[in-house]
Amino acid sequence: MESGTEAKATRRRGAALEAAVLRAAAEELAEVGYPGLTMDRVATRAGTSKNVIYRRWPNRAALSIAAWRSMLPTTPEDVPDTGVLRDDALAMLRRFNDRMSTPLGAVLRGLLTGMQDDPERLREIREQLVRAGVGPWLTILARAVSRGEADPAALTPRVATVAVDLLRNEYGLNGVTAAADDVLVEIVDDVYLPLVRPRT
Repeated sequence: MESGTEAKATRRRGAALEAAVLRAAAEELAEVGYPGLTMDRVATRAGTSKNVIYRRWPNRAALSIAAWRSMLPTTPEDVPDTGVLRDDALAMLRRFNDRMSTPLGAVLRGLLTGMQDDPERLREIREQLVRAGVGPWLTILARAVSRGEADPAALTPRVATVAVDLLRNEYGLNGVTAAADDVLVEIVDDVYLPLVRPRT
């Protein structure tokens, strides 16, 4: 005879079941963080069994990354367009900094800290962050190039995202939940702008 959770697992299949598990995992991450997340807790919250979860995600690290991805915004945000590269860059950093103080940011910080002994998963998270963030930074830098504010040679993904990469280091190295605004200004004025300005 099937238990209640097993019966629920047979009624929900495919996308509906996956969404329920990811929602449960995201809620667990927000409440107890990555260190406290277990497959048992997620299964109980999702109303399914551990075996069902393990058939889709081999371990809690893979499940946690999938849950974090499910929390990301599904629609692209407007790219700042103030007409000045410095203001655009600061607007981008401030937006990212604000997000890091939300539950989504707390989950991300927990994953980055909790997966220090799992280089493959850490690389997966960082690659996701780069893919999500490179487009807007290339856009504001391309506009700056067209205005003569930036060197065309700087228009590469690595250079374009230097500012936000430095900000991420603030979270990782200093353990802050949100950087002070003067740190953002320093990153832009002392590093980003000198790096991308036209060469004389």
